[in-house]
Amino acid sequence: MKIATWNVNSVKARLPNVLEWLGSADPDVVLLQEIKCETAAFPALEFQSLGYQVHAVGQKSYNGVALLSKQPVEDLLTRLPGAPEDEQARYVEGTVAGVRIASLYLPNGNPVGTEKYPYKLRWMDRLRDHAGDLLAGDRPVVLGGDYNVIPADGDVYDPAGWREDALFRRETRLKFQEILALGYTEAFRALHPGLAHAYSFWDYQAGAWPRDMGLRIDHFLLSPRAADRLVSCEIDRGPRGREKASDHTPVVLTLDA
Repeated sequence: MKIATWNVNSVKARLPNVLEWLGSADPDVVLLQEIKCETAAFPALEFQSLGYQVHAVGQKSYNGVALLSKQPVEDLLTRLPGAPEDEQARYVEGTVAGVRIASLYLPNGNPVGTEKYPYKLRWMDRLRDHAGDLLAGDRPVVLGGDYNVIPADGDVYDPAGWREDALFRRETRLKFQEILALGYTEAFRALHPGLAHAYSFWDYQAGAWPRDMGLRIDHFLLSPRAADRLVSCEIDRGPRGREKASDHTPVVLTLDA
């Protein structure tokens, strides 16, 4: 099973790029973030023409996630549990061929001195609690998406300069480690423990892309049963170099069937 995660930074603005990449990469399951459209406005027909079932959770102009699959999706969940009052479209989860798969868009948290950062940390607590509950089931679990978390110094071009950013603050990384401590495996680093300049995001500003000033913030976390099936996890930098590219690029996970 090949699963791709990609923050597309507006599905309508990037649609030709996204469809072209899907046509060549041909993942079985696609996790999209920042679709930036309401659910009803998601361009479902274009993805259905490639053979995907579409399950989008959107809101006007901001956030939004989608789970696309070439196989049926069962037991769909469209909100992260724990805060029924939270209306931000950041989570969708379903079961595909016996694997429980989620597409998530974790809050950015900047500026740190505003309510946005406590909201990020609360959201991470909810994710940890739900990730723990998922381990109680008898299915492999894959939690993929834009975590807005830089796990370690080797995952950012300038660790000192990013130290107090919401993506890299100590509190953020500790919350991320709490999820891993439940028994989850971060797929990319499990296979590439020392690989440098392995980034998935490059800002549009300051020539970040041509200068390779990147961050690795798009991750797959695998339950033990999923980790046992881990074959590969790679970052495809190609789409970031295209015209009208998203500032993120796809990360592709392969699990043994």
